[in-house]
This record gives sequence, C-alpha cells and structure tokens, in this order.
Amino acid sequence: MEITVMITDQQVQKEQPIMLTSPQNPTPIETVFLSNIDQTVAFPVETIFFYEVSPSRKTSALDILEMMKKSVAEVLLRPYYFMAGRLNFNLQTNRLDLICNNAGILLVGATSSLSLKDLGNVSIPNPSFKHLIFRTDGYKNLIETPLLTIQVTRYKCGGFSLGFVTNHCVLDGKSAAEMFLNLASICRGEGLMTHILYNDRTCFRARNPLQIKYPHKEYTKLEEISAFSSSFTSPNQPSSSPLLQLSDNHDYKLFTFTFDMLNSLKNKAMTKCSTFEAIVAHVWRSRTKAVFEDPSEMSTVLFAVDIRSKISPPLPDGFIGNAIITASASAKVKDLAEKPFSFCVAVVKEAIDKVTEEYLRSVIDWLEVYKGVPSTTNGNFYVSAWWKLPFHELDFGYGKPIYGGPIVSGMDEFVLLLSDGKSMGNGGGVNVWIVLEKEKMDRFTMHVFEI
Repeated sequence: MEITVMITDQQVQKEQPIMLTSPQNPTPIETVFLSNIDQTVAFPVETIFFYEVSPSRKTSALDILEMMKKSVAEVLLRPYYFMAGRLNFNLQTNRLDLICNNAGILLVGATSSLSLKDLGNVSIPNPSFKHLIFRTDGYKNLIETPLLTIQVTRYKCGGFSLGFVTNHCVLDGKSAAEMFLNLASICRGEGLMTHILYNDRTCFRARNPLQIKYPHKEYTKLEEISAFSSSFTSPNQPSSSPLLQLSDNHDYKLFTFTFDMLNSLKNKAMTKCSTFEAIVAHVWRSRTKAVFEDPSEMSTVLFAVDIRSKISPPLPDGFIGNAIITASASAKVKDLAEKPFSFCVAVVKEAIDKVTEEYLRSVIDWLEVYKGVPSTTNGNFYVSAWWKLPFHELDFGYGKPIYGGPIVSGMDEFVLLLSDGKSMGNGGGVNVWIVLEKEKMDRFTMHVFEI
C-alpha cells in the first residue's frame, strides 16, 4: 500500500488555540516524581482518529469543538489535572520532574476544504496528517511546552477528526488510551469512567544500594547516545517532536497480515505462542535477511513488555505512569536465516519470559547510573504494538471511529503493528508499517510473505 493523498497547509485552516486549565489544581504547586522508565520516553506521541457523521447529524458535528472544550475544562482536568502541567529538567537531581502548575492544555479548532473520502484509506499511515494535529515543536523549552494538545478538524462532508499530542513520559499507551476513553465517555454524557487515578510513581524508585544484576544490552548508555540518532530521549535531551520528513532514499510501506496469515505463522511456530510473538519473530527474521550482510553479526529486536502484572504488589487500577520496559531478543544473522521459524519464536518468547520483577528492578537501577535509551543501533529496531490499544472503542457521541492510530515518522528504527482498519481490534488482521532504504525494502518485500 502506498501513500496517495498528501494534505497541504491550504486545505486545513486552524483557528486560534484555546488554553484550558484545571478547575481544581493542587495548591501549593505539586511536583510529581518521574521514574527512570518515564525519563527514557520524554517525547510526544501523536495520534489521530477519524469519524463519519450521518447526514441527519451534520449540523451537530459543528458542536464537537464546544463539547470538547466543556468536557475537558469542566470534567477531565479534575482527575487529570497534571496534564495541564509542564515538564522541567531539575539541574540538582539531573532528571525530569512533572510540575503541576496548571499552565494548561491546548484545544484547537480547524476546518478543512476536504471530505473524509478525499483522504483515501486513512488506515495507511500518512505523515501529512501532521496538519490534523497541533504539534508541540514550536515551543522554545520544556517548561512552556503543553503535555496535551487536542485538534478538532471538521470536514466539508460533516465528518471530523480528533488529533491528540501527549507526552509519553507522563502516560504510557495503556494510560493514554484510558484517558481518551474517559474523555469519550464524558462527551457522550456518561461521565468519568475512572474517578481515582494513581500518579505516584515512587514504587519504581531505584534501590539503595543499587543492585544491577543483568547486563541490559537493550539500552544504550547516555554517554554513547551522541554517536547515533535516536527517536528515544534521555532525561537531559528530551525531544520536542518526532521527525516527520520523508527521505528520498527510503521507502515507506504497509504490509497487511490477515487473520488466516497470522494463524499460519502461529501454527508454523510449533509451540503455543501469541499473535504478537509470532508477528515479531516473523518481521525480525524478514528484516534481518534484508538489512544484514554479514552472517556472523548479531541481530536484535526490541519491544515493550507490560510489567503491571509482574510486580508485587500489583499496580493499582488507574496507575498513570509508564508501566513498560524494553525487552530484547538477539540471535546471529545466520541462525535467524537458516534455522526454522520455531527458533525465532522461541528466542522472542524467552526475551519476554526474562522480564521478571527482579529484572525490572535491575533495569531501574541500571538507568539510575547510566541513564540512556533503548538501543536501536547497528541495524536493530523497535517494534511497537499499537493494534492492541482499544482505540476502536472511542465513541465521542458520533459512533466509533472509522480508524484511529499514530501519525508516523520516517524513522527506520521503528516498526509499527497497527490495526488493519477493518475489524478495529476484533480479532482481525495486523498491518505492519516499516521504513527502510529502497534496496533493503526490496529484499524485505521478497521475504516478508514467505509464510
């Protein structure tokens, strides 16, 4: 699948942003501790949702901006008051803090001369969808940069899109999805789904004394980061916005794996495995064949593992912070190419099983000393599973979205697993979004459908 529609500035007219603040921000100003896991992901996450509106309801679609303003300012920002705060780099502790200063979130209205059908297949990631969000890279420093922006774009057909920008160090994917679900429930007139939020992240403090019991090659030390470009962030190098430009030297493609194809992969694994384990092993193997030339080299795939159920006591419902750590699976290029697919799956499964509470604590202690970010270097890459998030449930009073997902960058260190846009999470297929240099993409295309 190729990107066929590119939106221009002239096709989306943005109105003056409105700053919304919390009606009950704590006094005096509260400073929230951000864990070492939070510190590694201080970058914006940009998400877009598209909604069709029936002809009989077209006029009410004009009210979506006012409804959003009222829902956020009067209800959402009571429990989520910290989203109206700002990040600050504390020079004394050498780490980021979340300052609950009620500086506000930004709501932007926009109108487009396009219809939704003019956008083509909206399930295909499209960097020009950046016009449908209010990006945060225009701010000079962190203490001025909003942690949440919302853009409501209304189309000439009566439909609309909602574009969100959140900062990953404040919310992980699960927490962000829960906030969106709460906002949708408020807009439908059903009120908050979650009344009590837990923003205390001190359960993830480093130990004293530190106990680093594993090598943690899945992370690169802070002192080594300057040697390569990364979308990830270190505490003293937070990112203002991911890169969105497209390179002429790269190809950008979406590969669809149907439900039957995914089942074939799982059967080929010769052991019980999840869809995630099967597709990660398959993409890792195919990408390794495309990217590496030396069979003696090591190839590594990285991915997030949710640790909510892996710690004791378990995290409470409503926990807001990042409850994920990076895991990595590594093998020789030769082994990945020549050994059966079951070998690749076994290595991925082993990497997930390795993440115990003791391993998590060791990661936190390692990050306390070395800072650093996930190690997407030397041909290695990070798989991000967006298709598991419940974005298909986001009904703001106009029905469920025709599609919801990320606005993607042109970074070849990421592979995204997305909803196929048809079943939207109901046991359907998975779309794999990948960026590679043209020759490598040709080789990847040749291998990826060897199922």
